[in-house]
Amino acid sequence: MISVEQLTAPVAEHGEGPVWCDRWPGLRWVDMLAGDVLELDSGTGEVRRFPVGTVAAALRPRAETGVVLALERGFALADDEFERITPLPELWSDPGIRMNDGGCDPQGRFHCGSMAYAETPGAGALYRLNLDGSVDVELTDVTISNGLAWSPDGTTAYYADTPTHRVDAFDYSPESGLSHRRTAIRVPAEHGSPDGLTVDAEGAVWVALWGGSAVHRYSPDGNLLDIVHLPVSQVTACTFGGPTRTDLYITTSRQGIDPATQPAAGALFRASPGVTGRPTLPYRGAI
Repeated sequence: MISVEQLTAPVAEHGEGPVWCDRWPGLRWVDMLAGDVLELDSGTGEVRRFPVGTVAAALRPRAETGVVLALERGFALADDEFERITPLPELWSDPGIRMNDGGCDPQGRFHCGSMAYAETPGAGALYRLNLDGSVDVELTDVTISNGLAWSPDGTTAYYADTPTHRVDAFDYSPESGLSHRRTAIRVPAEHGSPDGLTVDAEGAVWVALWGGSAVHRYSPDGNLLDIVHLPVSQVTACTFGGPTRTDLYITTSRQGIDPATQPAAGALFRASPGVTGRPTLPYRGAI
């Protein structure tokens, strides 16, 4: 049994996208629909809140200094303290579509996927912010774009379109990007729906399960290896962090949850699963 501790009060309405960067005071994650980045100071336990827009979908550190963000309808750049936020051109005008989740590839490009607020099937897409600031569309016909992480050797990417109840794998190369999509993991409906995910140093895939009260660890060929149980149902994302990357941080949501039934929903949790994560891949763009 992997033990879990609750690190914060239920500070997020919809916590998502945890990220660890050694130059930050501690873990950062988003309260997505509040438009805020949250930060847990590892030394003091204080939670700081940085407003960045109407939606704070995802963030990653830049290679040297600063942050790249996915906002409601596109990308933005910011300094490490979010005192200066520079939005890049919006990618669409439809107010019913927003960014949702993403991550950086081994070459330092930032990928993030979209979805309809109404969860309309096929209304979303997966976008890639290139190093020169240009943007490419990588996938279309996406419903709820979630999770994007790479294998330790950088040749495989893992991705979830949540309603499919699958985590898909892609071959990846710097030249051709994502190709040869296939099913890597099937999540039975009774276990919840795949949300955010991360990959550990051994190549296993950790998947947060929305509606499943858990994070599952899978082998690359889809075998269930371990389970982290949570006291809340809407588990949204996970990442490794801490000085030795042996802490698994887990975000949760309290959207639509009666706090009397799940008082910890919206809190940040931490587990010590006995394996090591990999360093966060930064955005290496020169813009």
